[in-house]
Amino acid sequence: MSGGRLEAPRGTRDVLPSEHRLRRRILEAAASAFDAYGFGRITTPTFEHTDVFERGVGTSTDIVRKEMYTFDDRGGRSITLRPEGTAGVVRAFVEHGMHKLPLPVKLWYTGPMFRYEAPQSGRFREHTQIGAEVIGSADPLLDAEVIALLAGLYAGLGVPDVRLRISSLGDAATRGPYRTRLTDYLVGHVDALPEDARQRMVDNPMRLFDSKDPHVAAVMAGAPRIVDALSEAAAAHYAMVRAALDAVGVDYDEDPALVRGLDYYTHTVFEFTCDRLGAQSGIGGGGRYDGLVAALGGPELSGVGFGTGIERIVLALEAAGAGAPPAAIDVYFAVVDDDVRLEAFAMMDRLRAAGRACETDRAGRSLKGMMRHASTVGARRTVILGPRERERGVAVVRDMESGDQIEVPMSELEQSL
Repeated sequence: MSGGRLEAPRGTRDVLPSEHRLRRRILEAAASAFDAYGFGRITTPTFEHTDVFERGVGTSTDIVRKEMYTFDDRGGRSITLRPEGTAGVVRAFVEHGMHKLPLPVKLWYTGPMFRYEAPQSGRFREHTQIGAEVIGSADPLLDAEVIALLAGLYAGLGVPDVRLRISSLGDAATRGPYRTRLTDYLVGHVDALPEDARQRMVDNPMRLFDSKDPHVAAVMAGAPRIVDALSEAAAAHYAMVRAALDAVGVDYDEDPALVRGLDYYTHTVFEFTCDRLGAQSGIGGGGRYDGLVAALGGPELSGVGFGTGIERIVLALEAAGAGAPPAAIDVYFAVVDDDVRLEAFAMMDRLRAAGRACETDRAGRSLKGMMRHASTVGARRTVILGPRERERGVAVVRDMESGDQIEVPMSELEQSL
């Protein structure tokens, strides 16, 4: 468009400084949690070869079929903006030979994800995700460990009304016979399914459990559930996960219809919801993936991980009245004497180098306006420098919370701050 006011594209949004302060608190809490669990951070490209997601996420998923931003670059290569984080991390794991490291390898990441879907409250076409992957072990205690990590992150941040749902999608010995049983059931109800669901029934009938179509949901309500058909090994894996969650006090509800939206999941799947978010209540989730590493060209290694959207956490915290933490300015310089402006400028530079956040007026405010500005930016202390203070060789330092103020000799001011 030309002329007039420009706006961000539909389904995207600008993140302003106040929300960034809240996001910083979320990221700092996440980084501390990952450190405690022994994770290392990884950063992968924002776009990948499309094949990474077609082979990894699955061609029968809505993500690949309807939601990816895919284009040909100038070299004729098919490129996709990443719709999720796991496939790219696993691709990097394989490409860099990380299977040669002591296993399991624990990796975490954060960055933008892109999906072409209908924008809704807390759901955007570009969103920011925090995720974690543990690759190289089939131990069910790792399933419980990543679930406990994410539950602890929500609890530590004060996210309200969080609930956890878990289920199992079984192993290869489970899924073959179960798929036959489920397909037989669906064939008996095919007349009630729309055309799109009939095709999905052929590609991956379990995907129908994830459908939002009410006609499909009505059919699937009577479908056999995979948790009732688990192999002995899969049932033991699922039982150990539940026992481990019980051992660390993580509450959960079992949901046999939970399948998640990605084809690579096996065994444990889980989802956290927040009742404060309304109909779009999902705030994070994940599961185990036994075949993904091999599908992307690596060895036969199992993995487990999760993703959680920062926007969803922000919405949940705001719904609880948390809001953004105030800006943290250690010292505000209220300079009303031109003869000391350069001295104050140099002192702020040295204080900033020492780790003290400083701010001052650059808009020609009066002293009264400066004091209001100091309160607005959340200054803890304000240094007042005026002609009378200069004549006496002192500065007035005011505690902005209590209102108490003292005079400090200029020669001692920097050290005292």
